[in-house]
Parts: sequence; structure tokens; C-alpha cells
Amino acid sequence: MESFDKFKIWVLFICLISELGHGFYLPGSYPHKYGVGDFLNVKVNSLTSIDTELPYSYYSLPFCKPDEGVKDSAENLGELLMGDRIENSPYRFKMYTNETEVFLCQTKPLSGEEFKLLKERIDEMYQVNLILDNLPAIRYTLKENYFLRWTGYPVGIKVQDAYYVFNHLKFTVLVHKFEETNVARVMGTGDGSEVISTAGNSGSDTPGYMVVGFEVVPCSFQHTPDSLKNLKMYNKLPSAIKCDPRTVSMAIKENEPVAFSYEVNFVESDIKWPSRWDAYLKMEGAKVHWFSILNSLMVITFLAGIVLVIFLRTVRRDLARYDELDKEAQAQMNEELSGWKLVVGDVFRAPSNPGLLCAMVGDGVQILGMGVVTIMFAALGFMSPASRGTLITGMLFFYMILGVAAGYASVRLWRTIFCGDHKGWVSVAWKAACFFPGIAFTILTILNFLLWGSHSTGAIPFSLFVVLILLWFCISVPLTLIGGYLGAKAPHIEYPVRTNQIPREIPPQKYPSWLLVLGAGTLPFGTLFIELFFIMSSLWMGRVYYVFGFLLIVMILLVVVCAEVSLVLTYMHLCVEDWKWWWKSFFASGSVAIYIFMYSINYLIFDLKSLSGPVSATLYLGYSFFMVLAIMFATGTVGFLSSFWFVHYLFSSVKLD
Repeated sequence: MESFDKFKIWVLFICLISELGHGFYLPGSYPHKYGVGDFLNVKVNSLTSIDTELPYSYYSLPFCKPDEGVKDSAENLGELLMGDRIENSPYRFKMYTNETEVFLCQTKPLSGEEFKLLKERIDEMYQVNLILDNLPAIRYTLKENYFLRWTGYPVGIKVQDAYYVFNHLKFTVLVHKFEETNVARVMGTGDGSEVISTAGNSGSDTPGYMVVGFEVVPCSFQHTPDSLKNLKMYNKLPSAIKCDPRTVSMAIKENEPVAFSYEVNFVESDIKWPSRWDAYLKMEGAKVHWFSILNSLMVITFLAGIVLVIFLRTVRRDLARYDELDKEAQAQMNEELSGWKLVVGDVFRAPSNPGLLCAMVGDGVQILGMGVVTIMFAALGFMSPASRGTLITGMLFFYMILGVAAGYASVRLWRTIFCGDHKGWVSVAWKAACFFPGIAFTILTILNFLLWGSHSTGAIPFSLFVVLILLWFCISVPLTLIGGYLGAKAPHIEYPVRTNQIPREIPPQKYPSWLLVLGAGTLPFGTLFIELFFIMSSLWMGRVYYVFGFLLIVMILLVVVCAEVSLVLTYMHLCVEDWKWWWKSFFASGSVAIYIFMYSINYLIFDLKSLSGPVSATLYLGYSFFMVLAIMFATGTVGFLSSFWFVHYLFSSVKLD
């Protein structure tokens, strides 16, 4: 009977796993079938510009509003932090139904303030971002016999002293015939879709289509006042509209209205639904990415050769000599020793500000773990751009969960420095929980005040501020304290040699040791500066970055280079009898952040020449400083841990009292 009950439990478990397997799907990965004549609703996102980096609400400009009123779409935490504000729009189509000369609305006469705001947005090159079935509108422009791809379209254009608005849109919707009628159907629209399995049903024989492309051509067309009389939204205009993007005619003037219209054409395409994002994610410059990786491999090989020389020729040789000598010979030899052998009684002496070092190493473990896990999931396709904000949301989630690792690493290092003493571990855990997040929160708060003052949608709402604080103190901090408790219970790492009571005097150096430490950051920077250009272009030029496979490889190479650089620098300092290696090993690899920040300033001056206004520049520098601070913590932690392992291994082999 008991075995039968166990059998039933196993059957139930297998059935449950099976159902979970059928119900599991990646966000945005299921097609939505539309029947002929079904309504397709276009959504609008924030207005964006690479000239200001300040997003604004679509309805901050005098555009047409839907009859049912403006409604926000469901947003996740990542979307809000990125400044996305997705709302409904009056643009709507019927599946596989071509329409032309569709009247949308005529605005009220433009007030002086609206007229001025429109001119500012046109001068600042703001783009309108439309979304259909989770696909951003894409625009193609011909330049020098090849097509350039852009997402969105400009609000308007300035020609001489006149300002023209793009008030007529020519849409092209690419559709692909729905081929499988028995797969799971998707109920609902947008990101909040629900999957309902139809396995076992015969399915519908009604032909359906999936949206696989969404293109837009903006035009500036002057409507005659007589053609707009007695027209309501979605009525057909009496006269034909010739949409020519090369000419403009709808000049905006104060106290005059603006009429908006559109047309839509459905085209059956060979593009299949799983490939519909290829147009957005088409990788540019694959050879450049491979060149970056080969360049990094050359740096790694060079440093690995130095490390092998240190281990095989220098360290091994010295240790072999110790093994061959008897005690009397060793005692006699001590008088003639030089280099790293002389600091055996000081090499594990506690560094200055040990609590700060432990907190920074703990935070570095947390940031590095978050980066590796996030990039791995993104490289596997779990954080598709079809689900906006997933990347930022995932980073926050992994960062909070890895608070356990931060607390554990910081407290265990604290106990190791003080030879197993438990005293003060709670304070160290609190520092790890609050040090980097506190700096990040301060930077983001200052920048957020600038965004609030500019009335930008990039500003974090006060309610979201409260949510972030609750996530910090209710999830991240407790997890860090739990990790600290585990670190306090774990055995500390025992030093292989005793530390003298009186510190040894460090002999005068021919050159400042910190100069060598700061210069060491050039090698890790050399492994990533090419990939850094693509990342910066994605962040500040509005391009989609999705080569996470390359980024994962570059990140692994960066970790290896940081470890090798710090190890070599630590050995060099010990050879000149400088036993204060703790902080120097951290900043030897962490100094790469200085060069990344310098590169960011260079990018601002030469690649973002059109970035206008002190607010935009301040935001750019603030976000760049936040980014390089996180990189410094992560790379510095890699360097410190590798150096700690090297020093422990080196002196554990020394047989001197």
C-alpha cells in the first residue's frame, strides 16, 4: 500500500512538471493571431532624443488623443527606471484591411506656449516612438545607395526659418499567415498576454495573420480647410494625399491648428514570427567584435607569460633553494635575503581601514555576480528586447538576491584579517549592505531632481522611490545580514605565517608605487575599449544592443586580465619590500574605472557633440560616474581576491620561522 502511495505521488509530480513545461514561455515569445478585420491598436512611447537624453511624454505635445482617453499600459520596474511611458494612441488598424486618407483629428489653434514647445522639440531632434504588437515602428532612409534603419520618426524638421511638423504617417504592416492552428492561443494584447493551451482542440479554420514588421514613413502635408469640414475621427478625407517624405508643406504657426491623418498598407511577408526582431537586432560590425576579443586574448597571453615566469622561474626556484638548505644555512642566508622573503612577518598585517576594504570587496562580489548572471541570462535569450525593461528588472533582482554573497564575503574577509575574531562583524555587514547602494541612491536622487525640474518622463516617480527604498531595506539589507551571519559562522582563512608585533620599515622607493598602480588599469581597459564603444552607442545613441554573447566573452577576458594584472603588481611590490599590498591590489585592477571615465568624457566631447544644455551633460556625467563606480568595485574585487590567493599560496610554501 505504501509503495502504491509513493507511485501515485511520483505520477502526480511528473504530471505537474509536464503541465509546467507546457505553461512555461518566455515573455513576448508567443505569437498573437489576428483574424481579418480584427482591430490592431498602436501604442506610443516617450519622445526621445540623442541631443538631450531627456525623454518626454508623447502627449506633452499637441498630438491627437484617443476618444476613450489616455491610458497607461502595464509597466514593469525596469521600464519605469528607463523612462518608458507606454500609452494608448488614436492610431488603429483593421487586420489585412488597407486604408488611405484616414482623418485623425485637428488640434485647437496652437497657443504661444505650444508653438514654442513644438519648435524646441524639433530643434532638439525629438523622435516619436510607436509600437504595434510589441514591435517598435522602424523607418528606412536611403543614404549613399544603402538603407539606414531608425526606430521612430522625427517630430518635425526646420527648413530655413520655418518649422514643419510630420502630420501624415504612411504605415506598412508586414504580416505572415498563421500556420499552426493547434498551438497555444494568446488571449489579450501587449506584454500582459495570457497563454491558454488548446492542446487537444481541433482549432479554428479561420485564416489568421501575425504581425512580423511595422514600418512608418512620415510626411508633412498641408490639408485644405475645406476638406476637413464636418469630419470625425477615422473618416475618409475627400481628397487624395500624396506622401512624399522629401518635401514638406505643413508649417506650424501660432494660433493656427494642425490636422493629422494616416494611411496603412498590409503586405504579406515571408518573414516568420520568430525572426521578426532580426531587423532591429541585426548585428553590425561582427568583425570588430572578434577583433576586440583577439586583442584581449593577446593581452591575456602576454600577462600569462609574465605570471608563468613568476611562478615557474622565480618563486619555484626560491622555494626549492629553501627546501635544500638546512636550518643553519637558512639562518645564515636570512642575513643576505632580499625581496619578498623579507616581508614574511608583515605581509598579512591588517591594512588601513579594514572595514571599508571588506565592505568594498563584499559589494564588488555582489556587483560582479549580478553582472555575470544577468549577461548569461541575456546571452541565452531570456531577456529579449521584446520585453522592455526586463534587463533592468533582472539586474535589480539578481543584485538583491546576491546580497547574501556580499555579506558572506565581507564578514569572512573581516574575520580573516583579524584571525577569526567575531567582534564587529555586524557593523561590517551593515557597511556592505549600505555603502555602494547608498552612493548609488545619492547619485540617482540628485539626477532625479534635475529630471523632475525638466518635467521629463525619465524622472522616477516618488512612489517608485518608496518602492526602491523598501526593496533595499526589506530585501537587500536583510539578505546581506544573513550572508554576514553565515560568514561569521564559517571558518576564517588561517594565515600561513605569523605577523611580527613591530611593523617593518618600508625602504624608500625609486618611484611612487601608486603611479604603477594607476598605470596598471590600462591593460584591462585595452581588453574592453572596443566593446565599450558599442555599449556607449546603445546607451546614448538610441541603438539596440543585443550582442550579449560577445559581451559575456569580453567580461570573462576582463576578469582574467584583472586577476593577472593585480597578481603581477602585488609580486612587484613585495619584491621591493612593500608589504602594504591590500589596497594596492584592489586599485591595480580597479583603476580601469579611471580610464573608462576618461573614455566617457572623450565620448561626450567627440561623439555627443550635439548634446545640448548643462542638464543633459550633468545627467550624462552622473550616470557615467555611477557606471564606472560599479565597474571599479567589481574589477577591484577580482584583483584583490586573486592577489590574496597568490600571497597566501606564496607564503604558505615558505618554511622560515
